[in-house]
Amino acid sequence: MLQKINKLFDSEQSHKNILDYVEYKYMHLRNYNLQINLLFSAFILLSFYSCRTKKKTENLKKKYQTAFEVNDNYSASYQEGIDYYNILANDFDEIQMNAFGMTDSGKPLHEVIISADKNFDPVSLKFQGKTILYINNAIHPGEPCGVDASMMFARDLMIDPIKHKLLDEIVVVIIPYYNISGALNRGSYSRANQDGPEKYGFRGNVRHLDLNRDFIKCDSKNAQSFNKLFNKWKPEVMIDNHTSNGADYQYVMTLIATQKDQLNQHVSAYMTDKMLPELYSGMATKRYEMTPYVYARKTPDEGIAGFFDLPRYSSGYAAIHNTISFMPETHMLKSYKDRVLSTYDFSLTMLEHINRHRSELMLARKKADEDTRTKTIFDIRFALDYDQAETLTFKGYKAKYKPSAVTGKSRLYYDRNSPYEKEISFYNTYKSTLQIEKPKAYVFPQAYHKIAERLMWNGVKVERIDTEKTMNVQSYFIENYKDQKAYEGHYLHYDIEISQKPVNLKVYEGDYIVYTDQTSNNYIMATLEPQHPDSFFAWNFTDGILMQKEHFSPYVFEDLAATILKKDVGLKAAFESKKRSDTEFAENAKAQLNWIYERSPYYEESYKRYPVARIK
Repeated sequence: MLQKINKLFDSEQSHKNILDYVEYKYMHLRNYNLQINLLFSAFILLSFYSCRTKKKTENLKKKYQTAFEVNDNYSASYQEGIDYYNILANDFDEIQMNAFGMTDSGKPLHEVIISADKNFDPVSLKFQGKTILYINNAIHPGEPCGVDASMMFARDLMIDPIKHKLLDEIVVVIIPYYNISGALNRGSYSRANQDGPEKYGFRGNVRHLDLNRDFIKCDSKNAQSFNKLFNKWKPEVMIDNHTSNGADYQYVMTLIATQKDQLNQHVSAYMTDKMLPELYSGMATKRYEMTPYVYARKTPDEGIAGFFDLPRYSSGYAAIHNTISFMPETHMLKSYKDRVLSTYDFSLTMLEHINRHRSELMLARKKADEDTRTKTIFDIRFALDYDQAETLTFKGYKAKYKPSAVTGKSRLYYDRNSPYEKEISFYNTYKSTLQIEKPKAYVFPQAYHKIAERLMWNGVKVERIDTEKTMNVQSYFIENYKDQKAYEGHYLHYDIEISQKPVNLKVYEGDYIVYTDQTSNNYIMATLEPQHPDSFFAWNFTDGILMQKEHFSPYVFEDLAATILKKDVGLKAAFESKKRSDTEFAENAKAQLNWIYERSPYYEESYKRYPVARIK
């Protein structure tokens, strides 16, 4: 019998074969002593198999050792990382690396697909009901712990039988380097507040853009490729690996979870009630306890707030696609070794969670997509609710002040000789401050093809008007807005005030129409409603409307204005009333003429009229 069991080691699934055989024989053996002998023999062989497997795994780890494992204060360069994944793809049939789209660096974006059944087609995998975990690295290449963690993670999923088993119903997609030009711009000094590694990339890309502000405007080729790749896979869960800046505290790992109040209710409930508690407990049972991202007022003991990730950010972008997303933020003052290993642990903890609760996660996503398609009211703006706070046990260091050796003024420092563990306030509730009812459709001129392109990259069905006609629509008019100083290549509009009125709009063959019966309605509403903080209007896609194109010469318009007032008694009465109530207006002849001009047929209808109209 011992020889029979021993032969079962020939298979890759030997431990399973042994257990199956033992179960079969045990059920058919009537002699108690033989049953005991069988179980003892199986135990000895399984123990031997476990030791042999562990030794084999250790040998393979040495064979596929990463640059980080050779020197734990070193992060793999771009070429070293790509070469490493090429080796894995060549040696393991379950890994495929593809170039996908271009980046501003002139080099392509890569996707590394890890699929246990060697199927790498997203359509087929989705049809089979597979769950997709999507991992993004080096969006900020000066924060490279995800780069090195993901290389080890991909390898271990191949060589460790226990970890490999987690891939039965899950496909992992890794972007090795997102900001490639930033990764190529290696140095040792751009992260002044960070402990290692020896060399790392630069936060901005070759155009000096922060790619973690570019997911809606898509100025970079990177973001354009990412939009397409993300919507090719439509992942259930996304991880975007980072390193923090800010306060000092005891934790190596902090976590930004997609802001729960902007996420669809179905996936939000799943994330909040099921996923997050298990991620925190799972990390605690491994090497690195985790806390929410320390987005502090001044110091953490005064309370921390949940970060609101607008769609310009990776996790907020994922949220409007009903993907649960996380930005693990390792602490910049901890050793690079600990930062990499904690990032590795988070990826593994996530994979373990998905493996346990895959059906619940998939059901929540399905409900969220259907709800997005059918619901009529969408939240457009949010504000932090300081009246609602959770209590959080936090392990920090006491904040103290002392004279600065540089300025002589009082300076903040955290005393690592004075650690504490205490309850602090965690403000993690955002309330909706603006809700908009979706129209039946949006229509806009074909001249705004950049808007149409971005909609289509994100899975939105964009149709074309087939014949010239006049449509009855609701048009927005921009009444007021503010501008930021130069921000990521734009002058971002905010505090946008609008009015709207019915308009008979002439549309032409080839103009665009977008119906709102789609699972991508979150993206449609966020980008096409001008008051959303990340709308295409806010990002300057339609700024031409903000400048008046025609004007008048006062000496010519004087006689015409008098005629207009003579013919329009109501306008004349309103004009006289304004002069009586507004002394400054009454003293300004040009302002009076302009007031009449703006209410005359000569004033251009398109000035400040938002070009994306709503069809009720």
